Amino acid sequence: MNLFLFVSTVLIWGTTWIAIALQVGDVPVVVSVFYRFATAGVVFILGLALLGRLERPSAGQQKWVLAQAMCLFSFNFLCFYMAAGYLASGVISVIFSLATIFNAVNARLFFGDRITAKTLLAGGLGVGGLMLMFAGDLSGAGTGEAWIGILFATCGTMLFSFGNMVSRRNSASGLSPVTANAWGMCYGALILMALIWASGSEFILPQDPVYIGAMLYLAVIGSVVGFTTYLMMVARIGSAKAAYATVMFPIVALAISTFVEGYSWGVMNAAGLVLALCGNLVMFTNLSLRRKAPQMA
Repeated sequence: MNLFLFVSTVLIWGTTWIAIALQVGDVPVVVSVFYRFATAGVVFILGLALLGRLERPSAGQQKWVLAQAMCLFSFNFLCFYMAAGYLASGVISVIFSLATIFNAVNARLFFGDRITAKTLLAGGLGVGGLMLMFAGDLSGAGTGEAWIGILFATCGTMLFSFGNMVSRRNSASGLSPVTANAWGMCYGALILMALIWASGSEFILPQDPVYIGAMLYLAVIGSVVGFTTYLMMVARIGSAKAAYATVMFPIVALAISTFVEGYSWGVMNAAGLVLALCGNLVMFTNLSLRRKAPQMA
């Protein structure tokens, strides 16, 4: 079961980055993210209701579902969508692979998990690889814009990691990932609606079938299915090990970016990718996909 969840998450989230890039354009970023999670929330709630599996979080759990919504279903994706305006989708996925490191550190801070020497080695290799990979993007006239994209993508990844910690806490307290996701996506849509109102952004109804197709893929496959498989892994094997799925995202995403976006390869960024993946693979080595009960703080 854990292997199935792992493979499913990699294939789904490895392809969502190009779909995010396809949504960048005339529609304001916050509106695009709202469309995604409003659709996902409605599909999730209706699906669970039809299956007779719709549950309501208790009053004490509501604040944690809201925290999960803020970290996983709203602000983090605003960062990723903004980053997509400055960086190729495959490059954003490489930054997102740092969730492996962020989760290890945050699991130590919030749950007391031990950080091993292997984690420190992997972190050093990963950072070194990213520096090589971005050397070309940060040179010349594009330096400022590349840094903006990197900053947004890094902030989104950190928020994602915090969301993992909240989800792990929710699962340990008896709130299933399916229930937390369904209500969390609805809460995320409400947060985004409030941001749209506060910012004065215009609701633009998309007419482009490519945009609509990308939005539906992101909402149903990327959000409803992808987040469920990933957070089920968090509940079963822990946040640090579940984040190893991000090791494989750049391979899938950069392959797609090469053919669809014309992402160009050179010696430096190719070597950087290899080094970054080696850093993550250090953590991936000897990964056990056996069930591990989450710990409570």
